[in-house]
Amino acid sequence: MRALIQRVRRASVTVDEQGVGEIEQGILAYIGLGPDDNLQSAQRMIDKILTYRIFENADDPAKVGKLDKNVQQVGGGLLLVSQFTLMAKTDKGRRPDFGGAMAPAAAQALFEQLVTYAKTQHPTVATGQFGADMQVASINDGPLNFLLEV
Repeated sequence: MRALIQRVRRASVTVDEQGVGEIEQGILAYIGLGPDDNLQSAQRMIDKILTYRIFENADDPAKVGKLDKNVQQVGGGLLLVSQFTLMAKTDKGRRPDFGGAMAPAAAQALFEQLVTYAKTQHPTVATGQFGADMQVASINDGPLNFLLEV
């Protein structure tokens, strides 16, 4: 499982010109699921995202400018977007190979479990729409982007 996380000032997902998910300050997380992923790895990923320290600590003068707080500590939102292309193999040729992604039906079920778990761990969770042609808008903060794997 991979997650590309971005610290954002705001982010939103639109499908067919209808808003389906939106957050203010927080993390936009693109989630890629592989064939060996399961509920336990999904829970580990959510726990890692929620506790990953990518926000500055403005409260402590000695730590200003340091990435010392996580999204929970700053009261930020979490926007989860399923993104099978994160699992692409890109080491050969000029076209991505998506054989490393979980099959769509299984991925949808696991993504829904991941979202359900995230909502039990954090009060502000929004999502895109699995399998849809989504338009994702974000105002990156930094920009700070990290690729996480579990």
